[in-house]
Amino acid sequence: MSASEALVRRLRGTVLPAVATPMDAAGVVDFGALRGYAERIAAERIGGVAVWAHTGRGLYLSEEDRRRVLAVWREAVGAPVVAGVGVPRAAGAVGLNEAVDATVAMAVAAAEGGADAVMVYPLAQLDGDDGAAVALHERVAAASGLPVVGFFLHGEAGGYPYPPGLVERLLGLPSAVGIKLATLDRAMACQDAIRVARRSGRLVITGEDRMFGPSLMWGADAALVGIAAARVPLTVAVLEAWRAGDHGRFVRASARLDRFAEATFLAPIEGYVQRMLWAAVWEGLVPEEAAHDPFGPELPASERRAVVECLEALAKEDA
Repeated sequence: MSASEALVRRLRGTVLPAVATPMDAAGVVDFGALRGYAERIAAERIGGVAVWAHTGRGLYLSEEDRRRVLAVWREAVGAPVVAGVGVPRAAGAVGLNEAVDATVAMAVAAAEGGADAVMVYPLAQLDGDDGAAVALHERVAAASGLPVVGFFLHGEAGGYPYPPGLVERLLGLPSAVGIKLATLDRAMACQDAIRVARRSGRLVITGEDRMFGPSLMWGADAALVGIAAARVPLTVAVLEAWRAGDHGRFVRASARLDRFAEATFLAPIEGYVQRMLWAAVWEGLVPEEAAHDPFGPELPASERRAVVECLEALAKEDA
């Protein structure tokens, strides 16, 4: 059995939180806070974690900080660690060759740091060139020696729509573990991609924080989501209920998660990272001084109140 096939079996039916990176207002990573956060997340019923993902602002960290962040998670989590690799959307002016080289170098660093797989961010420079996109994934796999997760990201957070033919080609690669779908509010695009992906036998990984329950009903069989950066059990409960065929429990759990998603994943979408950090503070996962997202938009205090009020209401229901 190949490493990719083994990872597919291990991750199917599980949640991988796209974890946050505790830092101060200047963007300095708080590694003490990170270790405490990692220990708490690792204690949850998760299949693994995704580091260097959008939620963790991995593309904005320095090489040294990325190395140290991965090392903390590798030590804390016995389950698989998936590392996001690519270039920031703001680097759209960077040429194709430079963007590809940077992505491959990041994948090699992930392998050296002990990652179990890499998730390849969609490069804006490849939009419309399916052959080049496939070649990028092949080169990442060859250079790093790691299984690869495709990443269909489309919306304010960046990326571009993967046509069904590209999804099919990516999942036909021997190194492919699956594809993560983050179409945000594009139900038809999500359904079309799931329909194609399911035929491959690889993982169909939902990253649909605002369509989480529906994406499982459409055929997703694993999750890699930023909404699990805090309040992990809310997300796990939905997937476990669906996998168990307990539809009554699934509806209740999905409704609870949707309420949390409505308070955290809203325009501007880039603000979700800060909102999830506020949730992490409320939960006691990270200290206040390490709950800053200097790379996102400024948000009004009313949004934090909405997040806290949602969490308090959910907690009362649990009491």
